[in-house]
Amino acid sequence: MQGKQAGYRQLEAREIIATVQALHARIAERFPGSGLGKTVAELRGISEETVARIQWIRKPHLPLRCGAGLLSLAIVALLIQMVRSIDQFNYHEYTNFIQALDSSISSLVFIGATILFLVNWEARIKRHRALEAIHELRAVSHIIDMHQLTKDPETHLSRGTVTVSSPRRAMTAFELNRYLDYCSEALALASKIAALYVQSLHDPVLLDAVDDIEDLTAGFSRKIWQKITLLEALKQSQPPAAGPAPLPPGIYGAADKAGAEENRSR
Repeated sequence: MQGKQAGYRQLEAREIIATVQALHARIAERFPGSGLGKTVAELRGISEETVARIQWIRKPHLPLRCGAGLLSLAIVALLIQMVRSIDQFNYHEYTNFIQALDSSISSLVFIGATILFLVNWEARIKRHRALEAIHELRAVSHIIDMHQLTKDPETHLSRGTVTVSSPRRAMTAFELNRYLDYCSEALALASKIAALYVQSLHDPVLLDAVDDIEDLTAGFSRKIWQKITLLEALKQSQPPAAGPAPLPPGIYGAADKAGAEENRSR
């Protein structure tokens, strides 16, 4: 029971990858060969690479860990040597003892600073790799926003003059709605992929970077949903398609009477 509950308390990379794959399949089926589909395919590749990157981040950096361990053993040996020096203390060698103690303390401080440097170096290496991946997700988010940039519902449904440089608008209102919805889903998935890194590496700098990309994708999604809301309002405000004009009642009567006489003559 606890194992099942744990699955709902953290993001699962495999589930995110499956969702991205499903979104790519939906876009490829409805808009084959579209630029948005190629961008989401790239997002799917990034999500698959994220699993390997997170596994690398979770693993300890063995050379740095070994170096820090050896230096820790050196500190222990130095402390033991200092204790032995105190036991063998001779009042006639007070000056030499103070000098030895001072040099030992300086060595302890230096070794401790080196250990701290190695530990922080490992964190910086992992942070740098995670930030590179988050920068990729930020670039993909901007590309997704570029795909929906010219998808303006008001211009799409109007019948204004089209110029040579006007973007091609061959979608129906339903297709435009689905296209914008796919863009919003892709942006949300990009932010979820970025959140996987914070889940594996507790770093304040990385957390700020993930918060920035979540704010970025949320801002893009708000623009998209404004377009979707406008599209629905325009669809409801448009008058229904006009059918053939009804004939006057007298014409209907004459036509029916002529048809009846013709049937009797036959």
